[in-house]
Amino acid sequence: MKKVKVAVIGVGHLGTLHSKMFCQIKECELVGVYDIDLEKAKAKAAEFKTKQFWSLEEVFDNCDAVSVVATTSAHYEICKKAFEAKKDVFVEKPITANISEAEELISLAEKNNLIFQVGHIERFNPAVMSLSNYKIEPMFIQSDRLSQFNPRGTDVAVVLDLMIHDIDLILSFVKSEPVDIRASGVAVVSDHIDIANARIEFENGCVANVTASRISQKKMRKMRIFQKDAYIAIDFNAGVSEVFRLVKPEIVLSDPFVSFGEIGIGDKKRMVIYEQPEIKEINALKYELEMFIKSCLDRTPPIVSGSDGLKALKVANMIVAKIEESLKKANLN
Repeated sequence: MKKVKVAVIGVGHLGTLHSKMFCQIKECELVGVYDIDLEKAKAKAAEFKTKQFWSLEEVFDNCDAVSVVATTSAHYEICKKAFEAKKDVFVEKPITANISEAEELISLAEKNNLIFQVGHIERFNPAVMSLSNYKIEPMFIQSDRLSQFNPRGTDVAVVLDLMIHDIDLILSFVKSEPVDIRASGVAVVSDHIDIANARIEFENGCVANVTASRISQKKMRKMRIFQKDAYIAIDFNAGVSEVFRLVKPEIVLSDPFVSFGEIGIGDKKRMVIYEQPEIKEINALKYELEMFIKSCLDRTPPIVSGSDGLKALKVANMIVAKIEESLKKANLN
């Protein structure tokens, strides 16, 4: 069986998890790790019984693909060198620090026929995957992603650290262009925005209200989707989804469901049913990386492409710009 030779670049908390997952994926071989912190790289190489690389050039000489788990500001330089060395790339979100960098990387990957996947892990959350057989056409979305404070990730605004997960998912669900964004936020414990709220209006009429905080007392990751004849609740932490639907009484449903009775009269009569979609027991990170390896082997487009990462980054940057604009106005008054 052909195996993809993978190297992990950046072995902090998340890079360590990447290394662990690659060791468990039978279609790939973790050939080594690299980090600018040489002692950390040495320790992780020993932990995963693999090689410590001493330079990016050495990394590219020994692998087929790389997993880039460095700081966001380093994504562009590392990914560019990887593509120039004709290596497939998995890069953690956000794709890059700015739009022009992301556009250049996407162009490089396409020019060289290379796989470019961005680490928007919530696409692989069991709760989201359980909805694959449901038609999702949102009219309104409410999303709340609240986290307890952790110094990791505070080098960027919470919009790029946490909210971007929900932005990516919302864009994948709505499939329409944003036409208006309003946003507010504040920096509390770091030099960047720690709490943010955004209202995104789409061309098709859908509205998304998105909140993210990294200084909350309790952790919450939930999304609620309202659409014609249905309400869908997603709990990312629990990994489960719930679906409430209105169906015509005469429709025969084969899957198990709970009925909450009927509403309406005549032709408008509907039965209210509750379903909890079947959940597959999967590790979202492992599955995400497995799909990257599959793309590398089959040469098929990744589930979350570089273009997807760019779309999420564009919206995130617009939100940050709106917040900075409102803060500037507030300081002038």
